[in-house]
Amino acid sequence: MISKKKVIELIDERFAELDRGLFLVSLEISVNNIISVEIDREEGNVSIDDCMRVSRNVEHNLDREEQDFELQVSSAGLDKPLRVAKQFYKNIGKEVVVKLLNNEKKTGILKAYDETSLTLEESRMEKLEGKKKKELIVEQHVFPLSSIKDTKIVISFK
Repeated sequence: MISKKKVIELIDERFAELDRGLFLVSLEISVNNIISVEIDREEGNVSIDDCMRVSRNVEHNLDREEQDFELQVSSAGLDKPLRVAKQFYKNIGKEVVVKLLNNEKKTGILKAYDETSLTLEESRMEKLEGKKKKELIVEQHVFPLSSIKDTKIVISFK
């Protein structure tokens, strides 16, 4: 079986060489030697060129004669949950949906993240007693990471 450690070394080598703030989100190697790599950038988006360069470095430094493999390198994708700390830090200030373990969902702006919790700012218009017009209510919620099923970026075409 292909060594996960070796593949990570090859990926990190290319990341350092490119110096574009790339980081590894996930690496999976199946029993059939299908290597699936997902990468992201600290600022901006991952380009096709980034994926190609990482792919080439891995492919050219693993010996197909020794062990055949299939390699897939892609960006982390907007539709997938945030999975590593760097993704959370990158997305501070963006709108996210937090799905809790009890299946409750909260939507708001990701305000803070650390190794134990995340802070979400929720805004809504609400009619208060004794008032004629609805008023903006802003609340901050701190969720322990242990209570979160997943967190996804809200995709908006506004």
